[in-house]
Amino acid sequence: MGTTLCIPTIFIAYTGEALDHKMPLLKALDCIDKAATDVCQYFDKDITKVRATLGWEQEYFLVDAALYNARPDLMMSGRALVGNMPAKGQQLDDHYFGSIPERALAFIQELEIEALKLGIPVKTRHNEVAPNQFECAPVFEEADIAVDHNLLLMDLMEKIARKHDFRVLFHEKPFAGVNGSGKHNNWSLGTDTGVNLLSPGKNPKTNLRFLTFFVNTIKAIADQADILRTSIASASNDHRLGANEAPPAIISVFIGTQLSDMLDKLEKSIKAGKMTPEAKTELKLSIGKIPQILLDNTDRNRTSPFAFTGNRFEFRAVGSTANCSSAMVAINAIVAKQLQDFKKSVDKRIKDGDKKDEAILKELQKLIKESKKIRFEGNGYGEEWVKEAKKRGLNNFKDTPSALAVMKTKGYVSLFEGLGILTAREIEARHEVEVENYILKLQIEARILGDMCNTNIIPATIKYQSQLINNANGLKELFGNSSKKLSSVQLDLIERVSVHLSQLYDNVEKMIEARKAANNIADSEEKAFAYCNEVKPFFDTIKYHSDRLERIVGDEYWPLPKLRELLFTK
Repeated sequence: MGTTLCIPTIFIAYTGEALDHKMPLLKALDCIDKAATDVCQYFDKDITKVRATLGWEQEYFLVDAALYNARPDLMMSGRALVGNMPAKGQQLDDHYFGSIPERALAFIQELEIEALKLGIPVKTRHNEVAPNQFECAPVFEEADIAVDHNLLLMDLMEKIARKHDFRVLFHEKPFAGVNGSGKHNNWSLGTDTGVNLLSPGKNPKTNLRFLTFFVNTIKAIADQADILRTSIASASNDHRLGANEAPPAIISVFIGTQLSDMLDKLEKSIKAGKMTPEAKTELKLSIGKIPQILLDNTDRNRTSPFAFTGNRFEFRAVGSTANCSSAMVAINAIVAKQLQDFKKSVDKRIKDGDKKDEAILKELQKLIKESKKIRFEGNGYGEEWVKEAKKRGLNNFKDTPSALAVMKTKGYVSLFEGLGILTAREIEARHEVEVENYILKLQIEARILGDMCNTNIIPATIKYQSQLINNANGLKELFGNSSKKLSSVQLDLIERVSVHLSQLYDNVEKMIEARKAANNIADSEEKAFAYCNEVKPFFDTIKYHSDRLERIVGDEYWPLPKLRELLFTK
């Protein structure tokens, strides 16, 4: 056995362009460090460095290796392209609230031991909502180290799972009908003096600092929500975003009713001109109440894609297969730009005669007003929010090609070029890679689905149908004219099988033709939209007819392990 030393590094072209996720991440972290440190100087001159921190939560499914190997779709695409939902799913919550199954626990314990050997500070383990779904999470770390550790852990999980005759599914939606998997990114900012900038303090001064970074983060999301949406776009995450267990594709911020009320009061409390001593006192008293307010604001809105959870923001829309770098580059870049703009505005107010605290508060008041559209406390899953978001001018990119198109906009390019994180050439290359990746994933799924139907499902169904026909013909030979009544069950089953079989075959053929037509499109963006709008819709139709056949065809004839086996084999 050989030993391999894995050293996290960066990859750049000989021309200097970044070829990986690591280089842009390091540049984004440098930007947030400088911008946040400059703003911190208003409050504490001893602060000389600010670090972005990340605590990720990795969700995943475990399935038996033998059953996995008998499912071409799981092996090739990471998700079950067909499969009738069993009578029991997750509705009893018995998996979520139950003890971890022994076999899964043995895998998890070995994983934790090996992770700690590699310096990955894994802290939590628990069942997730769906059957055979689990989650692990570490102690938060500096963002670049946390990203390295997440990627290393995912590789480790694959290797250890095989030793326990499991396979790990990281796909965001491996099974229709039960919860999918995310990788919640808990993001905050910490100083070299040991202060969490997104944690409320114990007095008005420290809470003014908290409000400064809190409000600026919200404003950054309000202005650059589309960039955040682009950072989490992928073919696999499209199946999860907007579903009943995942944040919607519309980016919004949840901060809780108490903090929301406080921001509303702050917005109205400062009037034009100089603040009176009474107004300053009242405002300081209000700011001083923040810790007390937060004690009563413990619940999280699980329908929000970007939620404040007491001392950090939780970006819940990141997919379980994702490299956290993409989300971290986006968050740190847009907040860094906002903090730069904030510092310029406050400095101008001070130059024009305002006191420092007064200048900061007036600027925060302005930002609160300008970012109000992004704050939402309600149910992000409801259709009402889709309508309300449209009124507010928030975009709803329902698919990856639409989200990726943001990368070609002037605002996207100018932001990343202006911060020195990515050049226009690097952005263009990354857009091209992401679009191609989307096309290839859907192309693979379409080919697998067609092959499974033509070589597994249709032949097995015809075999079962032939058995029914033989049985009905046998009854006719035995009972003659009275056989029709006696063979009504067989005839009904034959008819139902024939209808779904015909529809299945027709839609597979149409999907294949649509795929071939898409492949002939030269422009990659047009091809991506063709796969999204012309090929992908057949997936659900084909699955519908396949699942109906699975309900009818005898168990001994059905060629694939069923979801009841994949989800409930311990």
